[in-house]
Amino acid sequence: MDDVARWFDAYLDDFAACGRGESETASLLTHYGVPLLLTVDDEFVALTSDEQVVAALQPQIDGMRAAGYDRTEILESEVVVLNGASALYRGTFSRQRNDGSEIGRLTATYLVTDGPAGRRISVLAVHSPVQRRPRQDSNLQPTD
Repeated sequence: MDDVARWFDAYLDDFAACGRGESETASLLTHYGVPLLLTVDDEFVALTSDEQVVAALQPQIDGMRAAGYDRTEILESEVVVLNGASALYRGTFSRQRNDGSEIGRLTATYLVTDGPAGRRISVLAVHSPVQRRPRQDSNLQPTD
């Protein structure tokens, strides 16, 4: 599990190809485990078939294509090896257009497992957006 970051970079390359419309969403099944546990702010779901995984990813891929997506920049990342068969990959990502403008930013944690089918993302947990608050020593005061 010591090469998880390199494996994840290859996944991001394949993900970017889907986002640009160069490959189909189903091609990502080589990186996602089934079942796949997916959690976001308002939902937790266990996806138990290839079709469910593709259906869950498709709206995101469609949105990226519509926004003129080109690439994902890794802003921060960390790998924690849990044992010989699993590791956590936590990253903050900037999705960008060809001109470098940012489409969006997200932080997610992935449980990457090494099983009979090879290395796969078994859990995808998207973090809640950080709410920026004024610093305590800031001149910004709440208004009534």
